[in-house]
Amino acid sequence: MPADGQPSSHPINRVDFSAPPNHTFQVNMAREEYPSDRRVRQFKDVVLFIFCLILAGIIAWLCGHALLSTTANPEEQKWAMSIMSGMAGGIVGYLVRR
Repeated sequence: MPADGQPSSHPINRVDFSAPPNHTFQVNMAREEYPSDRRVRQFKDVVLFIFCLILAGIIAWLCGHALLSTTANPEEQKWAMSIMSGMAGGIVGYLVRR
């Protein structure tokens, strides 16, 4: 402030830093991926996906077998139910997120 107590009329009070004049900003982030790298990445993704599906299927089968078995004790049925509930929750969470 000047000595007289009045606000300054200096242009710095009116500068808009979110859109400065005579300036343009542009940011690009693009990953260059060669076709051979893409094929390897996609192959790894598919193999991992299939492996996880098989593993989840085996776990679900074991839990279902423990739940439906007449010889399984209540403790085995409790952990089987917990695992099945967790798997169901994970599937629902995955589908809702999409």
